[in-house]
Amino acid sequence: MKGPLFYAKILLFGEYGIIKDSKGLAIPFNAYRGALKSSENLSGKALDSNGNLEKFYTYLSNLKTDLVTFNLEELKKDIENGMYFDSSIPQGYGVGSSGALVASIYDKYASNKITVLENLTRDKLLNLKSVFSLMESFFHGKSSGLDPLNSYLSLPILINSKDNVEPAGIPSQKEGKGAVFLLDSEQIGETEPMVNIFMNKMKNEGFRKMISEEFSTTTDACIEDFLQGNVKSLFGNVKSLSKIVLKNFKPMIPSAFHKVWEKGISTNDYYLKLCGSGGGGYILGFTEDFAKAQKSLKDYKLELVYRF
Repeated sequence: MKGPLFYAKILLFGEYGIIKDSKGLAIPFNAYRGALKSSENLSGKALDSNGNLEKFYTYLSNLKTDLVTFNLEELKKDIENGMYFDSSIPQGYGVGSSGALVASIYDKYASNKITVLENLTRDKLLNLKSVFSLMESFFHGKSSGLDPLNSYLSLPILINSKDNVEPAGIPSQKEGKGAVFLLDSEQIGETEPMVNIFMNKMKNEGFRKMISEEFSTTTDACIEDFLQGNVKSLFGNVKSLSKIVLKNFKPMIPSAFHKVWEKGISTNDYYLKLCGSGGGGYILGFTEDFAKAQKSLKDYKLELVYRF
């Protein structure tokens, strides 16, 4: 048995903001992927994955919802027969490792599932997002359902608000100097503690004001610029966003990267932002000149995501 491939995702814009109903833009990232496989002799990672699937099965069997039903007998049998999720997606890196797993389980075991091939109305997308939110909550507390949605559809997704998501057309890549890249912090980030820090900060009126007035409006402007292909304006807005994040989201930025973050803003060689919840994993970078950014960040591992 070998299931279809499900890809990693990158939330280009909207981390934390989407929890509070501002816009977000997520794109599939095909460099990392995962698929359901099975083996009679499990060891190492495959054995761990099989054990995790068993816990996930228990969680799904106790799910009280009218939104979805699963073929639980078949799932249980496949797990007993050595099924595991074979994935190259790094865990705790903010690129949707649990999202790809959720998408693969839904694809194989959901009864009367919504398929990628049918006409995806807003209602169907919201239904999928709600189902995925329930499923993915097993992995890290409260989930928006966005990572599995992105992985399942393998399309860029624009989040206008909690109740309004749509597939988005993004400009095709150009062979220019500019780029979006990933910077490897070489630390694992845990989603739940980071989200808890954010939720605690949201109790502060000044922080709430900053989120609605500065963070959300700048994020929305970045998304608009990216979708419209307004590259010059985009970099101005990304620089503003990088400053806002450095000032207000310090606990989510690994301390070893505070100076690296500042250097990008002061030299204009690159601008950094959170990739997912932060705390480790990947940091997302934007640069008008990738060669210059590579030179400036020569001590770090960079991975190209998109070219301008």
